[in-house]
Amino acid sequence: MKNKTFLITGVSSGLGKAFAEGALGAGHTVIGTVRKPEAAGAFEALAPGRAHAVILDVTRFDAVVSTASEIARKHGAIDVLVNNAGYGQEGILEESSMDDLRRQFETNVFAPVAMIKAVLPGMRERRSGRIVNVTSMGGFITLPGISYYCGSKFALEGISEALGKEVRPLGIFVTALAPGQFRTDWAGRSMERAPRTISDYDAIMDPIRTARQTKNGNQPGDPAKAAQALLALVESESPPTRLFLGGDALKLVGDKIESMKTEIATWQKTSLSTDFA
Repeated sequence: MKNKTFLITGVSSGLGKAFAEGALGAGHTVIGTVRKPEAAGAFEALAPGRAHAVILDVTRFDAVVSTASEIARKHGAIDVLVNNAGYGQEGILEESSMDDLRRQFETNVFAPVAMIKAVLPGMRERRSGRIVNVTSMGGFITLPGISYYCGSKFALEGISEALGKEVRPLGIFVTALAPGQFRTDWAGRSMERAPRTISDYDAIMDPIRTARQTKNGNQPGDPAKAAQALLALVESESPPTRLFLGGDALKLVGDKIESMKTEIATWQKTSLSTDFA
């Protein structure tokens, strides 16, 4: 694959770090966003001259625009945008605040869109580019206790799919990259957890929260292998609209598809009854 310039958000840990390391290992140039100055030096040390850190809070949308302009001035065209930065909000919906919801969507939905809008004009002018939005299997299947997170990833999935139809005629590909459970800090220090306040939800939420904390650090997904999947995706001449990563994701997605087929068939008569005769 021809050497490309990647812009990856959130490269200081987790999948973002693995994606950056994989791209750098393949000889590409990576501009990576970090939130803290100390993380910038550590990232650039991975590949001096090809790893370039940018300090950016992706939820500061005005700063996203100016930062993208500065990146273009310093490093030229962005070939691949990977919207990776995000986090999980765990909590029963009734126990979670509207501020929790706002922060979740600002980071997981609004920030990726802001990055896309900042980078897309250049891709459009060049009639080439790849946009990879890191969603989640939780953008297709749902689990109790992460309703805000699933909602944000469903939103990003929908935006990704519609955007892909808008820009494909312009030579730009958009893929939603949907991981299952990977061995990162997503379920650990990176996750925000709403306090428990309503005992009616104890039976459903307490075992879920305990199991997630217990399993943290033992998830089946390997971030380094996810990075290789990303590189294969970027190299493909016909990348998919969405790519699920991990056997757990494929199993849960497959189960949901079958459930949806059954439910649609069961309610088909009612669905069809709403058309004009």
